[in-house]
Amino acid sequence: MREIVLDTETTGLDPNAGHRLVEVAGVELVNHVATGTHRRWYINPERDIPAEAQAVHGLTEEFLKNEPVFAAVAEDFLHFIGDATLVIHNAEFDLKFLNAELARLGKASIPSSRAVDTVALARAKHPGARVSLDALCQRYGIDNAHRTLHGALLDCELLAEVYLELRGGREPGFGLALASHAEAESALEEESAARAPRPPRPHAPSTEELEAHQAMLGRLTDPIWLDR
Repeated sequence: MREIVLDTETTGLDPNAGHRLVEVAGVELVNHVATGTHRRWYINPERDIPAEAQAVHGLTEEFLKNEPVFAAVAEDFLHFIGDATLVIHNAEFDLKFLNAELARLGKASIPSSRAVDTVALARAKHPGARVSLDALCQRYGIDNAHRTLHGALLDCELLAEVYLELRGGREPGFGLALASHAEAESALEEESAARAPRPPRPHAPSTEELEAHQAMLGRLTDPIWLDR
């Protein structure tokens, strides 16, 4: 099963207010485990970057001015995600920005049904607890000391580890091992049931054995098990 852990950084909070993407990244998972394949695109937002946004991700207009616009990377991005399920922390936010960019290009939007929202997973698993990425890293003992600023690729890598824990950590593999053991036992039982029963082996003593037994008893003084 192929999934893409996805994250974005933006110039602000609302694409309807003219805010744009400045970074998109994705990490590939197969059966919930990172494959080592990842992609990141820095994007020229074609507008200024407010100071409050720079304080979050550290990306400046000077840094991004020579990066491609989203239209130039859209096909590469869509090819990378393919038809994979998208794993996103607060999926509504990222999809809102991605779909606004795709709409500008006349491309189909990404439906919310394609996304697994790890915020919703975390709230269901830990009701009432904090569910920020930093809080979840702390809960699961995932080292995020190097996360001094938000960065799409770094956040994807951390979220991939958090997602595995939200799915049960290494327990799914343990469950599969138990299932395999149970299946093996069931197969052995079926095999045993299918075998033709063996005829019982005779255990009656032979004449020689009876004579030897009597000779042994004759050497004993008044044995209590001797037939009277």
